[in-house]
Amino acid sequence: MSDLPRKAITRTAKLAALPLGFAGRATWGLGKRIGGKSAEIVARELQQRTADQLFRVLGELKGGAMKFGQALSVFESALPEEIAGPYRAALTKLQDAAPPMPTSTVHAVLTERLGDEWQELFLNFEDKPSAAASIGQVHRAVWHDGREVAVKVQYPGAGEALLSDLTQLSRFAKLLGPLIPGMDIKPLITELRDRVSEELDYDLEARSQREHAAEFADDPDVRVPDVVFQSDQVLVTEWMDGIPLAEVISDGTEEQRDRAGQLLARFLFSGPARTGLLHADPHPGNFRLLPEEDGEGWRLGVLDFGTVDRLPGGLPEPIGDCLRMTLEGQAEAVYGLLCDEGFVKDEIELDPDAVLDYLLPIIEPAEVEEFTFTRSWMRTQAARLADIRSPAYQLGKQLNLPPSYLLIHRVTLSTIGVLCQLNATVRLRDELEAWVPGFLVEYEYEDAEEPEADAVVEAGS
Repeated sequence: MSDLPRKAITRTAKLAALPLGFAGRATWGLGKRIGGKSAEIVARELQQRTADQLFRVLGELKGGAMKFGQALSVFESALPEEIAGPYRAALTKLQDAAPPMPTSTVHAVLTERLGDEWQELFLNFEDKPSAAASIGQVHRAVWHDGREVAVKVQYPGAGEALLSDLTQLSRFAKLLGPLIPGMDIKPLITELRDRVSEELDYDLEARSQREHAAEFADDPDVRVPDVVFQSDQVLVTEWMDGIPLAEVISDGTEEQRDRAGQLLARFLFSGPARTGLLHADPHPGNFRLLPEEDGEGWRLGVLDFGTVDRLPGGLPEPIGDCLRMTLEGQAEAVYGLLCDEGFVKDEIELDPDAVLDYLLPIIEPAEVEEFTFTRSWMRTQAARLADIRSPAYQLGKQLNLPPSYLLIHRVTLSTIGVLCQLNATVRLRDELEAWVPGFLVEYEYEDAEEPEADAVVEAGS
């Protein structure tokens, strides 16, 4: 597939074939069982065939289909290990690559948006793309002032494709549910669909990237390339080399994994506090590990600001309050806060102690000085929340996710998924204390005497 299929009927037919494929494989599996193969072997073969078909189709279609696949890719850590291999291979292919647009199409877009003499803007322009994503692909070039740049060109018809794909995928969301245990697929698709207009708006993306680039310009830990030029369907930014996070996940050293994980957590929590924006597309294709100039240590490079959540006051303070009170075992206070914020609807009544028991395993990484995120830990959490016999499953069904927290929730879960892929040891509590309002509380003392210095806990915002 060399171009973005734009006709809705073509895309719909490809996506509609997926449920038929799932049903056909189930029949095939039954035949294998009758033929004497064990249930375990048949299950593995079914999983592999399903993964191969699903992510081949999503990758070929790009648009909303590929974006959905990328959103799923960070959750492969939740899959049982015996079936994770085929999914991991198929999912990770979606993180940093897709079939490219023809050169003629790229040139046509550049001519339409930059003018007939667009080539004069560049000293060099590589026709072969260096990366391809859900709504556009990136070409390496040299700007007319000598700077190396990345030129992102939006696929023609990307908007129609995004909406068509996500509408079609939502129709058989239940069939896709078993792909990631414990995850409700339909709200994910709905949220992706709601963000379509932002994804397509390169002016909005340029502004978000400029704000981040300015804030992190002198940061010792994080680098954001600045915007060089922006037009409809074309975005030119500074080029950034480095090790793609997908390569760190597959082949990185322990030092690289831990450093990447720490900086990823730092960027997640510090971004809203420093810029009022939350980078909302944390899959590995959007991050690089950059060596320091002196060869000592690493920085995190961050790409793609097409989807952000606007949080002018930083992360909502109730998040920090809830984390702190949960760790302190304040069941009644936690339950009251969840009710106030809309996580528990008025007509629902839950046992506060049961709610605390539900939350504590999830926030275990915040309880200790450092925590090693592993696939096995992620699988344990997913199994606990997905098992219909589990009290956690029954309680989780009664909780509500308010719209204002939806994107924050997805970004946090996605980041945790990447940390588990990295198998990174991270001082998560340090980042929460530094950047999340409400996680630390300032105590008021009525006594005239000053308290001991080490007894004062300062505010974390």
